Amino acid sequence: MKNPTLPRRIGLGAALFGIAALLATTTLAEEGSDRPQELPRGHYHLPDEGNVIGEAYTVVVEEGETLLDIGRRHNAGYEEMRMANPDVSLWAPRPGTEVVIPAQHILPDAPREGIVVNLSEMRLYYYSQPGIVETYPISIGRDGFATPMGVTRTTVKVKDPHWSPPRSMREEAAARGEPPPAVVPPGPDNPLGRHAILLGLPSYLIHGTNRPDGVGMRASRGCIRMFPEDIESLYERVPSGTQVNLIDQPFKVAWSADGVLYAQSFPMLEENEGTFEPILNAMEVVANAFGEERPPIDYAQLRRVVENPDGRLVSLLQAAEEEPAPATDTREEELNDGLFSEIEVSQISGLFTELEAYRR
Repeated sequence: MKNPTLPRRIGLGAALFGIAALLATTTLAEEGSDRPQELPRGHYHLPDEGNVIGEAYTVVVEEGETLLDIGRRHNAGYEEMRMANPDVSLWAPRPGTEVVIPAQHILPDAPREGIVVNLSEMRLYYYSQPGIVETYPISIGRDGFATPMGVTRTTVKVKDPHWSPPRSMREEAAARGEPPPAVVPPGPDNPLGRHAILLGLPSYLIHGTNRPDGVGMRASRGCIRMFPEDIESLYERVPSGTQVNLIDQPFKVAWSADGVLYAQSFPMLEENEGTFEPILNAMEVVANAFGEERPPIDYAQLRRVVENPDGRLVSLLQAAEEEPAPATDTREEELNDGLFSEIEVSQISGLFTELEAYRR
């Protein structure tokens, strides 16, 4: 099957020197086709089949680097790097340590149009041109200042914006005896950075930041923050009127080009905890991926992915050589008995009713 990350070959007709150069470039691309430097930062070819892009890889820490420095260089945010490297210090990783770059992603279950922001994932996807998707880490609104969901559009683009602290911030600062200025001019103290893209939602923007270490966590008052280099790139290329789809999908599944069903799970936003049952949501998402077929799913693996969200892609398919669970392990038998018998009803009060509701 064709690897969607390989560059398109150029036809004959160029001068011999040009042909030789192109062939050399193609060979290098083939030999390093899983490396992120084939396309500009954050760019991926859309797969011919499936919805998985990129590939995780490792790098070695150099003297004086923080984990966040490495993440920024490799297009990954704070929480992504923390979850991918739970045993590595964020601020003082040991030189020579091998760290994981979580550069493999499942495309959100949303139309491939304009900008798609997945809030739980804290990642923005931009379908910038046919066959290409770009993706970048972002910060979103912290608890109490949640970034809203919905469909809107980009409006005005502003370079070197002035920033007027919102009323709530002015009141909080005044209570601390630190009243802020009414307007913060462009410069190193401006939290909007040097580039801002206004949205149709009043008071919400996609913008840069003067504190890039916070990209990839819940740190804003509802706006979407990006690394300065990422917002600068988008600012130059995103037309006004581009659709922006703000969604929240903490659990995603997708088929890869080689026929593997992967799941990717992220921590739920605090404000959404208790609003739905994560296992049930995951099961419904998996069922939709299979349609009418009976899914050969490893439900124990599914449970682990949902209960331990860390952003890693994990295969959900049962291995062909997998041995059946011992007869005494009734829990594992139930986990593999079918899609809607995944959880022991006796363990979660009222679950049977909820399962039946999801089937209707």
